Amino acid sequence: WAHHSGCTMCGYFNDSIPDITEKEIARQFELALQKYQGEKIVKIFTSGSFLDEREVPTVMQRKMLEKFFEKADKVIIESRPEFIENISKIEPIPKNKVLEVAMGLESANDRVLKHSINKGFTFSQWRDAAKGVIDRNMELKTYILVKPPFLTEAEAIKDALHSARKVSDISDTLSFNPVAIHANTLVEYLWSRKLYRPPWLWSVAEILEGAAEIFDGQIKCDVVAGGRRRGAHNCGKCDGAFLNAVERFTLHQEKNAFKKLKCGCREEWLDSLEVEGFIKG
Repeated sequence: WAHHSGCTMCGYFNDSIPDITEKEIARQFELALQKYQGEKIVKIFTSGSFLDEREVPTVMQRKMLEKFFEKADKVIIESRPEFIENISKIEPIPKNKVLEVAMGLESANDRVLKHSINKGFTFSQWRDAAKGVIDRNMELKTYILVKPPFLTEAEAIKDALHSARKVSDISDTLSFNPVAIHANTLVEYLWSRKLYRPPWLWSVAEILEGAAEIFDGQIKCDVVAGGRRRGAHNCGKCDGAFLNAVERFTLHQEKNAFKKLKCGCREEWLDSLEVEGFIKG
């Protein structure tokens, strides 16, 4: 997708080499196995779609899963929805083992998917693929983007929580991903011209607290470049405390992690919720 069109915020293409052979992937896998110490949960992160045969040949998909499932209880893979049907090629999953499939939805709003993110699919297409995961008795992790471009701070909060509600019945885990500014992306173009600001950590806290009220499963949040200009941040003084709270919320599902956080920049954040739609940046 990145080479055909690409999502507005995604910088994976900067670090991915397109012409990797099966032999080279096998060698990378062998090196990874040398570091594997029998951890019970393994995530295979390919910066793309594990089930896309152009990225990881089916033979290697099977080999990786078979090897990790010898000791791991759970393996996590990522995929775009159009490749979910390829799961049939790696079945069956060993008895008493769990395969979790993580799919980036980003937003349940088709206008946001098309015009803000350029995701390349609709919510109904994503949901059909998600049902394919659940029908196979596999677990589903849903990625939701926090503050896609062209949305105000207030709109971004509403969109994230709306998306959480729309997938709460089918997801085992929700993972909220605040936008970070990656090189050579449309988001960087907007940011460099003061037409976009990464989300406030106040907004991240608001979304996580709101999601906990409507979703009973695991809720996670990975703040890339948190506290920096290119990532979700507040004023700088309170960023560390907020990031620690996000970590506690994610690792321990500590729903009250943000309750005692205070900072003078809260007023500026509240102002931005009211006026951002009337100004640039």
